[in-house]
Amino acid sequence: MWILGLTGSIGMGKSATGGLFAAEGVPVHDADAAVHDLYRNEAVPLVEAAFPGVARNGVIDRPALSQRVLGNPEALKQLEAIVHPLVRACEEQFLAKSRASGARLVVLDIPLLLELGGEKRVHAVAVVSAPEAVQAARVLGRPGMTPERFALILGKQMPDSEKRRRAHFVIDTSRDFSAARHQVQGIVRALSGPGRRD
Repeated sequence: MWILGLTGSIGMGKSATGGLFAAEGVPVHDADAAVHDLYRNEAVPLVEAAFPGVARNGVIDRPALSQRVLGNPEALKQLEAIVHPLVRACEEQFLAKSRASGARLVVLDIPLLLELGGEKRVHAVAVVSAPEAVQAARVLGRPGMTPERFALILGKQMPDSEKRRRAHFVIDTSRDFSAARHQVQGIVRALSGPGRRD
């Protein structure tokens, strides 16, 4: 089974690209979605204990938590120590289920794949990319986003140029939807045939 790591900086279109792989029948594990689920379930008491007041009605208030950790490296490290092992456990369950089903290719959609050394857990890396101007327009158009917040987020992400350099595949999302889908289909064809299994 080929394991493809899918990553990309904020605003590059990574989530939409993960959806394109899923549309091709490829099992996709979305680390962000796993975190959202954990913040409604088993991570709630752990995160609330570390950051009192961020749980509301039994669910982690993500904006409130973000205010506590963004720009605070020690707090972010503390949060990651709680959440990352839980996400990895979800990932392992996904991989085991995919192997058991006979999948030839799976995608691990992980925003900070390269920043956290996750490339060691995959066979190939696909980076979703777009020009800086396109990225900035997408991100700054989001509700509540400010240039300062955008800069803080970019500050903890590897530069796009370095991600592209480390990638086996680069998916350009600056053009239309059909162009991105065509690129994804090419990757699926390349990796779904006979090849390595872990």
